[in-house]
Amino acid sequence: MVIEALPGRPEAQAHDRRFAVLIADDDRGTRETLGEALEQHGYRTLLAADGAEAVEVVQVELVHLVLFDLHMPRLSGLDALLAIRNLLHTTPPAVLMTAEATNDLMRRAFQAQVFSVLPKPVQLPVVVHTLARALRQTYGVQHPSVPLGEDSHPGTAT
Repeated sequence: MVIEALPGRPEAQAHDRRFAVLIADDDRGTRETLGEALEQHGYRTLLAADGAEAVEVVQVELVHLVLFDLHMPRLSGLDALLAIRNLLHTTPPAVLMTAEATNDLMRRAFQAQVFSVLPKPVQLPVVVHTLARALRQTYGVQHPSVPLGEDSHPGTAT
């Protein structure tokens, strides 16, 4: 498994206590662009090329929010979310991105307790606002760079 690092980003971030968002999208340009932009907004970002890789990442990294493309090879965003829930017995707030927001998809997403579904192509201000809402509702904080304790997990306020 490879945890993709952004260009110019230090590899060792054990001391980095910002909120971590895992971005999974099979389009490299999309995930890198979102990763760079969210880093500038105070998040620590982790990138995965598909849903299966995202499941691997949550096994070795503390993840506070997930931003997944719905349609990816090996494991869709929704299937990855369900696999993470089964593996960890909890799920960080999840935002799905899709170009095909059908009624059936919306029903399945909200049955899976997805925080939000965003239409593709996504607009950065909408992504930032949606993740900020998830931070407030789940962790009770206003900004992604608020220092975290080691015991900060989904569903617990810091």
